[in-house]
Amino acid sequence: MFIYGIKKNDCLFSIALKYQVTMDSIRIYNGLTTARLVPGQDLLIPTNIYTVQPGDSLYSITQMNFISMGTLSLINGLHSNRLMIGMKLYLPPRTKYESVGFSFITPSTPEENKTRVRKFASINTYLGVFEYHISEDGTLSTLVDDQQLVKLIRENNTAPLAVITNLTPTGFSGQLVKTVLNSPDIKNNLINNIYNLLKSKNYAGVNIDFELIHEEERDLYSDFLRRLKERLKPDGYYTSVAVPSKTDDSIPWLKGYDYGGIGSAVDFVFLMAYDWHEQSSSPGPVSPINEVRKTIKFALYNMKRNKIILGVVRYGYDWTMSNGTVISAKALSVDDAIQTAMKYQVPIQYSTEYQQPFFHYRDEKGNGHVVWFEDAKAQIKKIQLVVSYGLEGIGAWQVGLHFIQSFTLLNEYLITKRVI
Repeated sequence: MFIYGIKKNDCLFSIALKYQVTMDSIRIYNGLTTARLVPGQDLLIPTNIYTVQPGDSLYSITQMNFISMGTLSLINGLHSNRLMIGMKLYLPPRTKYESVGFSFITPSTPEENKTRVRKFASINTYLGVFEYHISEDGTLSTLVDDQQLVKLIRENNTAPLAVITNLTPTGFSGQLVKTVLNSPDIKNNLINNIYNLLKSKNYAGVNIDFELIHEEERDLYSDFLRRLKERLKPDGYYTSVAVPSKTDDSIPWLKGYDYGGIGSAVDFVFLMAYDWHEQSSSPGPVSPINEVRKTIKFALYNMKRNKIILGVVRYGYDWTMSNGTVISAKALSVDDAIQTAMKYQVPIQYSTEYQQPFFHYRDEKGNGHVVWFEDAKAQIKKIQLVVSYGLEGIGAWQVGLHFIQSFTLLNEYLITKRVI
């Protein structure tokens, strides 16, 4: 398999003919529902043979298949970097990395639950069921439609985790966490309620996603996680946590997260390595590779590599602009981003600095838009970081956001560990 970037005047027929694969195979691998393509769009080409094209170099081919020039030369018996147009090169299979997969899933209709779980269970060790909310007295909200989902996840050899958040009707609340953590009685009540939830609903463990934690609760939060694990571990339950990404301890609003204390307290950490730019910010890369790399290095300085699951994106943002100022923004899936570029027939560009795609367009009302999102090339770069740093695994928010190519890429590079 390799990645082909669509060029002007390309069509599905010409690409299939050029690389001697069927159009249907390209459609399936890329989830295409139309023959329309847009320049800059990435397509996965399902073949282990590459036909050298005009302008190709050994380096450019390795950038499409993400293997080393040395390996490609050795496998094909090349004695120089010189290539002939039409030459056939064999693309060797990869040595797959054993990895934990952890993604989030929201309850839906019984049929939709069944479709999502059957599709994504094979690439996930854990599926976090989103979400239960905490209250000021340590009780939990109800989630009445999760039982069929939990049963499906277990039937598909994957561990269901109950996701617990401090989300309120007005957003995540640091004050709510402060109230809970500063009261020993409320904190113990919450721990007992989490334990009872896991036991009564047959969850395999918990994922704590408390956001906007104040610096004053830094140690209290790590201690809460430690006590929670002590309560859950004797019964075989997993304790995990989702943490925001940071590259050092200097950012005031992230000082509530002690990577070292958190890492030592839980079984694993879901590192939310995304949203450097989001709905409330100016336009820019959602998950720039340089910042992701810095975050991993900082995490590794504070916790063991077998505790870290790298969280990656399955989405992007579309910012509506007026005279250089953001007037609104919305999240959109990878597939929706590509469909938007197709609709307005604008080329997708790619930032080599940030390793993420972007494009600009003008809507029917004349408003300018900027879109940054994830694509196949960008996701491979994240997978390679997991492998090169020897992390425990990779995960995503969330499986309901359509990014068909992601499934193929994860299967191409990784073997998913099982715990049940």
